Amino acid sequence: MLAFCAVASFRITAKRQATLPAALCEELGVGPGDNLVAERRVIKGETVWVLRPRRPDWSWLGAARRYAEGKSHRWRDVRRGIAKGWAAHARA
Repeated sequence: MLAFCAVASFRITAKRQATLPAALCEELGVGPGDNLVAERRVIKGETVWVLRPRRPDWSWLGAARRYAEGKSHRWRDVRRGIAKGWAAHARA
């Protein structure tokens, strides 16, 4: 694991490819084939680039699973539930 203010350096090839040190990959939780996002940020007046893994945010999925428990997942029932929801919303 990298320390708080560790520096990781890497070289960019002519094809604009980079090989990241293993410790940095481990810290970011990325491996071969993963994508990274470089975010430009201004921190205390200084421009820095922040690397982070590009992963979808699935934090909401747990709530959706709890909501869906015990409900029918047949399309007819799903459409009927949506129609009821819209009707209730339109009346409000």
